[in-house]
Amino acid sequence: MIHPTAVIDPAAELADAVEIGPYSIIGPRVRIGPGTRIGPHVVIRGPTRIGSGNRIFQFASLGEIPQDKKFRGEDSELVIGDGNTIREYVTINRGTSLDRGRTTVGDRNWIMAYVHIAHDCVVGSDTVFSNGATLAGHVVIEDHVTLGGFTLVHQFCRIGAYAFCGMGTAINRDVPPYVMVAGNPARTFGLNKEGLKRNGFSQATVRELQRAYRLLIRRGALSESERGELERARRRHSEVERLARFVETSSRGIVREPA
Repeated sequence: MIHPTAVIDPAAELADAVEIGPYSIIGPRVRIGPGTRIGPHVVIRGPTRIGSGNRIFQFASLGEIPQDKKFRGEDSELVIGDGNTIREYVTINRGTSLDRGRTTVGDRNWIMAYVHIAHDCVVGSDTVFSNGATLAGHVVIEDHVTLGGFTLVHQFCRIGAYAFCGMGTAINRDVPPYVMVAGNPARTFGLNKEGLKRNGFSQATVRELQRAYRLLIRRGALSESERGELERARRRHSEVERLARFVETSSRGIVREPA
């Protein structure tokens, strides 16, 4: 399961049924879970923890030091969950002491070629990052997010669950959950209705989210009656509560519709 040309540091910890291809380099303080397959010419530096059942393709670089001039070699790590697909030339850096000291990637993510995930990012589960998508440092990506090819995300931005970002989108503000964004700079273009349908959201829930979208993202300033309508919807639907809470807690401001 381990090619004879692979270089495995004695301090690396490999579980059962780990496959490592030709000329790959696994450094010290790297832990790899059972059933993970690593292709040829992959470089993994520690401290890095990788879970089970992942597939990592050739020329990926995982756990390298951050691209941050303030980094002074402090201890930090990369943690990757289970069942992820990480394609060619993907780069994922470790964290820094200025944040959590950790970059985190969840489970079952589909990360395509040339994606970059910078230091201290938090990526949830069941996301799709298309070719060339790039996250600056300290970005938070919630579950079920889709990033179109060559999407750029500014540092410290958040992207909410089930959001869809079109090809070449430049994001410099927070993207609320459930919405579609596109453009440079990014602008919202309604709910991600197709994505919500594919993920089993009911028509009733989508209608409630549509009303909340009009109030929170299209309108912004609400009348007294509109605030009451929104509060009642928040109590009835956890999805509306999630959307409203995200907007309320945004420190960078949210992406909105074109003027």
